[in-house]
Amino acid sequence: MHGLINRAIQCFVRDSYGQPRWVEVCRLADVETTDFEAMLHYEDSVTEDLIKAASEVIGAPLETVLEDIGTYLVTHPNVEALRRLLRFGGVDFVDFLHSLDDLPERARLAVDDLILPSMELREHSSECYSLTCRHPQLGFGHVMIGILRTMADDYGALVFLEHKGAEQDAEVVDITLVVNAFASGREFELGARAQ
Repeated sequence: MHGLINRAIQCFVRDSYGQPRWVEVCRLADVETTDFEAMLHYEDSVTEDLIKAASEVIGAPLETVLEDIGTYLVTHPNVEALRRLLRFGGVDFVDFLHSLDDLPERARLAVDDLILPSMELREHSSECYSLTCRHPQLGFGHVMIGILRTMADDYGALVFLEHKGAEQDAEVVDITLVVNAFASGREFELGARAQ
């Protein structure tokens, strides 16, 4: 697994629950480090063990932890770049949904060896969609629920999301768009501001 994934888990636990809990997660997962390098590659089992340990240390179901990681990835100031990358997907939430098929390729523009799940959006009607995430390691569907929920808020859309389960290497998320322009979305500008 790409080090960016493990680093994201590390930052999520550390920023949300504190360094002592992160150290406990690493101890429970039986990993040799508490500081993952973003550009290295690790065995898939390390990532799986970290997520299971985080679930136990935090005291939340695995699915909830994965959704919270997805939310963290697009809300925390330390990872603002990902939100910006996602907002390039369109002017409203529906445009954003249609851009998800291209997300793995857009991510590889930034990090050429990052393998994200392949994603396929199906539009069943103007209000009903399904997103299929394909990856040998299951769990990305739950991460996508956290990302989708937060991005819907970001765009000002009201949505209902449901994880429909996993089969082999695929997870399906049902997306019901209640209102595309429910509230004012979060401000977004193409150019990043210098601080």
